[in-house]
Amino acid sequence: MSQEVKLTIDDKEVIVPEGTTILEAAKQVGIDIPTLCFLKDINEIGDCRMCLVQVEGRRGFATSCIQKVEEGMIVHTHSPEVIEARKVILDLILSNHQRDCLTCTRNGNCELQNLAVKFNVTGVRYEGEKNQHKIDDLSPAIVRDFNKCILCRRCVSVCKNVQKIGAIDCINRGFSSCISTVGDNSLNDVNCTFCGQCIKACPVGALKEKDSTEEAWKNIKDPEIYTIVQTAPAVRVALGEEFGLPIGTNVKGKMVAALKRLGFDKVFDTNTGADFTIMEEGTEFIKRLKENDNLPMITSCSPGWVKYIEANYPENLPHLSSCKSPHEMFGALIKTYYAEKMGIDPAKIYVVSVMPCIAKKFERQRTELQNNGMYDVDCVLTTRELARMIKQANIEFVELEDEAFDDPMGEATGAGAIFGVTGGVMEAALRSVSEILTGQELEKINFEAVRGEEGIKRATVRIGEQDIKVVVAHGLGNAQKIMEEIKNGEADYQFVEIMACPGGCIMGGGQPIKTSKTRANVDVRKKRAEAMYEIDEKSQIRKSHKNPVLLKIYEEYLGEPGGHMAHELLHTHYHAREKYNLKK
Repeated sequence: MSQEVKLTIDDKEVIVPEGTTILEAAKQVGIDIPTLCFLKDINEIGDCRMCLVQVEGRRGFATSCIQKVEEGMIVHTHSPEVIEARKVILDLILSNHQRDCLTCTRNGNCELQNLAVKFNVTGVRYEGEKNQHKIDDLSPAIVRDFNKCILCRRCVSVCKNVQKIGAIDCINRGFSSCISTVGDNSLNDVNCTFCGQCIKACPVGALKEKDSTEEAWKNIKDPEIYTIVQTAPAVRVALGEEFGLPIGTNVKGKMVAALKRLGFDKVFDTNTGADFTIMEEGTEFIKRLKENDNLPMITSCSPGWVKYIEANYPENLPHLSSCKSPHEMFGALIKTYYAEKMGIDPAKIYVVSVMPCIAKKFERQRTELQNNGMYDVDCVLTTRELARMIKQANIEFVELEDEAFDDPMGEATGAGAIFGVTGGVMEAALRSVSEILTGQELEKINFEAVRGEEGIKRATVRIGEQDIKVVVAHGLGNAQKIMEEIKNGEADYQFVEIMACPGGCIMGGGQPIKTSKTRANVDVRKKRAEAMYEIDEKSQIRKSHKNPVLLKIYEEYLGEPGGHMAHELLHTHYHAREKYNLKK
């Protein structure tokens, strides 16, 4: 057990465990110390120096995010000298910043802007030469504008230490230092998976998603185009945050109402697509299990994860499920079954997916995800982009009356909802696989063993007379460990779920961005996950194979799960790809 240390911060006595930083100690007694580069447990390097404080008896300032407390220490966090030093630091950062706040996507949610307001910055004292960087907009998912970069390195730490990718780092030295890729190439040409975790880590607007709102507006307004929008499960528990609602508020009804106000012809639920995914993936798993073929089978719902395995572990690709992700399956059904049923020319249908994910923008344009020469999905909007469209349309979101998804593609199960959390795909699959294999109703529908925040969760599930070993991993750093086990022949499990984003889709790269201070004070992941599980608990139907819409479409159109038509529309293939496509 660690010893306790007594110190004084701004005349308040504090007792904390040995090894605590001054920043953490101050927080415990309600004293706020400003930070910029600090990201708890991810980027604790003291580079920006905004968190500096005075310690009596010492020359200069201490960097509170890395300085450990000491017995008897007396700390001042807002003396005139400290405040002036912070203003000078802020001034120097702003002197090399683009400062086009009014047209920046982070306007109103920028940590640098917040500090400028807090310290009453009304001008920049140290105007001088600015770095000029090219804007990298070549990828289908992410735009880099490092004219706005403040060299905090938060994006670098997330990419390197959490996701274990290392697609970006600091290059050059001195005034020429910047965050870039190997050879200063585009993200499109290096080992980036487009997970978007760097965007969420960025305190300013140096990183953002590739905007698709203009394209969406153009097609909504075209009277010749039949626009259909589908929304992923995780969007409904995060969208409200963009309008001031508490973290984790389920705004499904208001979201649907807003989408109809925007002008979409039909509003469908991607959760229905998730139910189809479970039917196909579950059927594929049962077949592999019986034939002992390419086990363990790995889920393929996360496009960032799929790009990662294609580039880093191509030898493990045979283990990957051939199923498309839920929104791609749904897009294929909309342009075939639904188009035929409604008598609409599929060439006139424009499918928009609202996703919590940046990598879905990359996935959407994969050539493998086409039918009859048409992409299954035509446009992907992030949760943030949808919020911007709602605001642009001057819709008072919070005041909207709840509305329901349109028939017949709006009925989904609780199993489809929990796709948004880590372990959700696994749990949904186990519910259906168990009942299909045994022919008996489950006594206990929740599979608690695959829930939770642990980076890797292992469990053994009894199905009939057979024990099924499963593993769930979220975050690509954890996925790497599972891939090494499979590659080295050390995997003793049959079924694997992997999500690229830590926490799963609820924490996707396209979700509302929270400041480092909010993250430190609120467990965002927990609140959004609780909302997802509540949706499941309150659902009338909680097993994918019981969805009446799904059963009807199989009967009328697809035939049996895993059959010829289902394979044509709902399955695909993946291929090895190069990590780098560098300029010669």
